[in-house]
Amino acid sequence: MSKENQPNKQLNIELPEETAEGIYTNLALINHSQAEFVLDFIRIMPNMPKAKVKSRIIFTPQHAKRFLHALNENIKKYEATFGKITVQEQQPPTNFPMNFTPNAQA
Repeated sequence: MSKENQPNKQLNIELPEETAEGIYTNLALINHSQAEFVLDFIRIMPNMPKAKVKSRIIFTPQHAKRFLHALNENIKKYEATFGKITVQEQQPPTNFPMNFTPNAQA
């Protein structure tokens, strides 16, 4: 089939205004099962004993790996433009406000 006869494969993505504003989070908890990865994005505020999950994203393992690669590529591009991102290694607070221990933390 020639290019002129191929159907248009453009994807139109809609970004609603309330989603475009974004949600600030400063903690991500990552859990997984055989079938999915679950990313919970949380905002912890100083001197507050409780924190809420602000957003939950569920990936298949394949999409989680694609996301990892895409994020890694974007971090490389960011650092090439703005310089190395430095991260202070820190332990979670001893009074971690959750009733469970996450598999991973970012």
